[in-house]
Amino acid sequence: MTAARIPTLLSGAIAVAALLIVPPAAAAEPVAPGAPGEKSVWTPADKHGFGTSRTPESEVWFTLRPGELSEVFYPDLGTPALRNLEFVVTDGAGLVERTSDVQGSTSAPDARVPAYEQVDESPSGRWRMVRTYVTDPGRDVVLVDVRFTSLDERPYSVYAVADPALSNEGDDDRATAGGADLVASDGAAALSLAADTGFDDRTVGHLGTSDARTDLLADGDLDARYSAAGPGNVVLAGRLTGVTGIGDAQQAVVALGFGPDAATASAEATGSLADGFDTVAAAYADGWHRYIDELHDVPNSAAGITDAYWASVVVNAASEDKRNPGAFVASPSMPWVWGQEVDGLSSPSGAYHLVWSRDLYQHATALLAAGDRAAAERALDFLLQRQQRPDGSFPQNSDVRGTTVWESLQLDEVALPLVLAWQLDRTDPQTYERVRRSAEFLIGYVGERPAPWSPQERWENQSGYSAGTIAAQVAGLVCAADLARRAGDTASADRWLATARDWAGRIEAWTVTTSGPLSPQPYYLRLTKDGDPNAATVYNVGDGGADLDQRAVVDPSFLELVRLGIRPADDPVVRNTVEVVDRELGVDTPSGQFWHRFTDDGYGEDAVGGQWRITDPGSRQTTGRAWPIFAGERGEYELLAGTGDPAARLQAMAESANDGLMIAEQVWDENAPSGQAGFPTGQGTYSATPLTWSHAQLVRLAWSIDAGRPVERPAVVACEFLGEEC
Repeated sequence: MTAARIPTLLSGAIAVAALLIVPPAAAAEPVAPGAPGEKSVWTPADKHGFGTSRTPESEVWFTLRPGELSEVFYPDLGTPALRNLEFVVTDGAGLVERTSDVQGSTSAPDARVPAYEQVDESPSGRWRMVRTYVTDPGRDVVLVDVRFTSLDERPYSVYAVADPALSNEGDDDRATAGGADLVASDGAAALSLAADTGFDDRTVGHLGTSDARTDLLADGDLDARYSAAGPGNVVLAGRLTGVTGIGDAQQAVVALGFGPDAATASAEATGSLADGFDTVAAAYADGWHRYIDELHDVPNSAAGITDAYWASVVVNAASEDKRNPGAFVASPSMPWVWGQEVDGLSSPSGAYHLVWSRDLYQHATALLAAGDRAAAERALDFLLQRQQRPDGSFPQNSDVRGTTVWESLQLDEVALPLVLAWQLDRTDPQTYERVRRSAEFLIGYVGERPAPWSPQERWENQSGYSAGTIAAQVAGLVCAADLARRAGDTASADRWLATARDWAGRIEAWTVTTSGPLSPQPYYLRLTKDGDPNAATVYNVGDGGADLDQRAVVDPSFLELVRLGIRPADDPVVRNTVEVVDRELGVDTPSGQFWHRFTDDGYGEDAVGGQWRITDPGSRQTTGRAWPIFAGERGEYELLAGTGDPAARLQAMAESANDGLMIAEQVWDENAPSGQAGFPTGQGTYSATPLTWSHAQLVRLAWSIDAGRPVERPAVVACEFLGEEC
């Protein structure tokens, strides 16, 4: 907390103290029984909202699912601190309903601002609740405006129920309910649940054993009250004073304040409540409007999908950590097994709220196209200065601080930062030294086989010669060679360019089969394990998929060769592979056409919609669905090929978004669970949502359509291999 914020917090505390000091309705027992409670797990990954302020002073990010506020991140975008906040409504006569069961609608009234409205109506038709969410630009607070209406003119009780999970660990928190607010802490961080009405009944407990939600759902009454709980998976709950849904008793503002300790968290919440929701929300919106005003106007191609376009820009911009500029995460979600807090696998949570250089390249090129060059510069700086290993390689991923998490190596992730450096025209000596190290690493890498063989390709579960990965490496070396020449390092430039030409000349020999079962004409494979595309080499495709002849496995990623300027769009092998991929992987949906990652992909839900989990190779217990990003990549290809309808690809991506304008990693396809509701074809699965790559691809395709070519295509690469103008 800065010194400048202390007076505001103090004045806020004084102004709202009278509202908050409300004694409990009944005496509370000192300590809740049933510790530590049920195991903490994260909420499902299909988020319908994602927001934060544009200010560095506010280090909180929130997500939404139907009927609830889901994970809140504090103090950085790699550290979830809350599992959920929902509301329970009772009438004292047996009715008890919770908003997360109602699952109404979520909307973004202004797509340029990540402020969301949720509307839930009682299944019995007896009440209606509207909630609006923002964060305080000057404090670490999520603020919720609650408007509750009784539809049958009967009074109700409304409880706010919060499940903290501080410091990316929900099973070691402590909670107290002795003051005006309810507080949870774990020694490193704290959370305050407060309301401008105060709470006239409150309690803390352990999830599933002594918490208010479990108590209320049993019979509609809060039968036990406790003033302390923990250590364990604690839950905070308070009844909003005077909020009955009748007449003037229909509104409250709820605050979730965060801080390094309980006193700070309480002061943060109290300060925001003193300012009032309208004041905070106006400042929140103003910050985003000022940011949007600095960007390019909506591209012509996006005139019919303006909301989807701005929401995609905002998702990408909001995905940057504030303590670590340039650290953009892949998604603020924990899909499937990654959210189950499995020791050694997903505990503490990670995976999607980590930084991948490949995904960071997507962020950077999208925001660069939208007019935010500074964000692209920060992304490159993060990679080069904070995430780079001494040998010039990049880890598979890192946390937002730049610390390696998963330690595998993917050579496209080493190469794409070199392409980004060229696109940003970074010729300063500091950047060039790091570019030089990475280029030297690429040409000198020897694993099981020498580069461009990669220990992992784009989908992170196979080694081999992948056309998409080789395309990135070739483009990276050509871009690095151009930067070297401009730095006066002609010897390095010549070596890197010679290697790039050599690898480019051998791509077909490594990855194009002439004896495969999918076409009598040559086509690109997903990868070859041995560099011999006509060999009947069998490998397991990964993620529970089958063991298949490598000649029977294809992947849309070969189009990187065209997008990056290494092969022409009208190349006969490219065209034939497009036809093969459409037949083998393409999916027509009401939203438009999408594609699977590769043949027999198992990375997705099971046959009844259950979560993906790690299974034995070849088990085929889970099924990967179609990915919206491929619609964007196909659109970029079609711009160069002069075929198809890139505008339709853009529309398809926009149509796949949910009611909060969030685009998922995957959408339901022809393999959606049959005979059940809730799996609409062409709409998001329970996969990571929003996937920031999906949103980045939409933004980039929109600008590419306006430009008539992929906007991030490095001209120096197309000049080298296609003879285009440099």
